Amino acid sequence: MKRYLSMMVVGMAAVATLSACSSNGDATQPQAQKPPVAVDVATVQPHNLSEGIEVTGSLEPKFSADVKTQIPGLVKQVYVAEWLRVRKGQQLARIDVAEAEALAMRAEASVEAARASLAQTQVNANRAERELARALQLKESGLATQQSVDDARSEASAAAARIAAARAQIRVAEEEVRQARDRQGKGLVVSPLDGVVALRDVNVGDLASDAAAAKPIFRIVDNRLLNLTVMVPSADSARVKVGQPLEFTVDALPGKTFTGRVMFINPELNPADRSLKVIAEVKNEPERLKGGLFAKGRIVSGERGDVLQVPRSALASWDTASKKGRLFVVAGGKVQLRPVETGVVSGEQVEVVKGLSAGEQFVVRGGFNLKDGDRVALAAAAQPADKKGQTP
Repeated sequence: MKRYLSMMVVGMAAVATLSACSSNGDATQPQAQKPPVAVDVATVQPHNLSEGIEVTGSLEPKFSADVKTQIPGLVKQVYVAEWLRVRKGQQLARIDVAEAEALAMRAEASVEAARASLAQTQVNANRAERELARALQLKESGLATQQSVDDARSEASAAAARIAAARAQIRVAEEEVRQARDRQGKGLVVSPLDGVVALRDVNVGDLASDAAAAKPIFRIVDNRLLNLTVMVPSADSARVKVGQPLEFTVDALPGKTFTGRVMFINPELNPADRSLKVIAEVKNEPERLKGGLFAKGRIVSGERGDVLQVPRSALASWDTASKKGRLFVVAGGKVQLRPVETGVVSGEQVEVVKGLSAGEQFVVRGGFNLKDGDRVALAAAAQPADKKGQTP
C-alpha cells in the first residue's frame, strides 16, 4: 500500500512539473495582433455650398382655357382634332344660327322702315316750316290772325319732335341689328389663345348648351410657360423671396434638371398646415415638360463658401435630431472614432460644422468592422469632387 501511494505522489509531481514548463513556454511566445483593416479613405476639402429649401409640387400651364359655346344650338361643323396646335382666333367649331340670321334680317328691315319713316317725317317738317313762315308774313300784312300763327308754330314743333322720334327709332333698329349679328357671330367658336387642343368633347350633330350650363367642348393649353406651385414650411417661409431660382426634377425625365424663378408668394399661410404657397414660373421651350407632372426640387436661398462635407454613408452613427455623429478619422496609420457636429444635408452629402478640419482623411468604405485605435491599410485615397452642394 505504501508503495502505491509513493507512486501516485511521484506521478502528480511529474504532472505539475510538465504544467509549469508548459506555462513558462507560453509566456515566452509573442502575443498575436489584429492585422490592419483595408479601408477606402477620402480627404476633406472645402466646397461652395448652395443653400436652399426642399419643396415638392405640380406643374400647370400658366395659360389655358376651357372653351364653351356662348349660345345653345346644333353643332354644324367641327374644324379641329385633339393634339392639333391652333392660333388665337382660329375657328374650332360652328353652331347652327339660322334663327339668329332670321332675326338679323328682320332687324335690318326694321332699320330700313325707320329710315323711310324719318324721310316722310322730314318732308312733313319742311311743310310745317313753310306754313309757319307764310303765316308770319300774312300776320305782318294783317291777313292772318295770331291763332293761325300759333297753330302753324305748334305744327312745326310737332314735326321736329317726330323727326327726333324717327331718328331714335332708327337707333333702336340698328341696335337690334347689332345684337342679332353679334348673336349670329357667337355661333362661331374660336380659340382664345395660342396653344394645343388638349380636349375635344364635341361632334357634328351634338346639341350644345349655353355657356352658363354647358361643360367645356374644347380645352386649349399653352405649355410654353408653366407654373410650378409648391408649399413651403412655415419655418422656412422667411427665406423665400421673389426672383429666387427654383431647381427641380421630374420622374418623367430622369437625369435632367430644370430651372424656374419664384414669381408669386402668397401673403398668408395656409391655416390647415401653416405652409406657404409659392408659385415659380418655368420657361418650357422646347416643350419637354407637361402640365400635371409632379416635381421635386429646391428653392435656392443663398450660397456659402469653405464648407466641409462628408458622405452620409461615412458617418458611423448619426442622430439627425441632435445633429451629432461620429466619424473614423485616419492619422498615423490608425483610426480615431471622432465625434462631429453636422449641419445641413445636400443630397448624400452632410455638412460637418465641428470636429473635422480641411485636409484630414476619413474612412468612406470599410468602417463597419473598425474600432477606435485599429490599424488600417489604405486601399484607396479619393479626393471628393469640388461641386456645389444643396441644402434643404
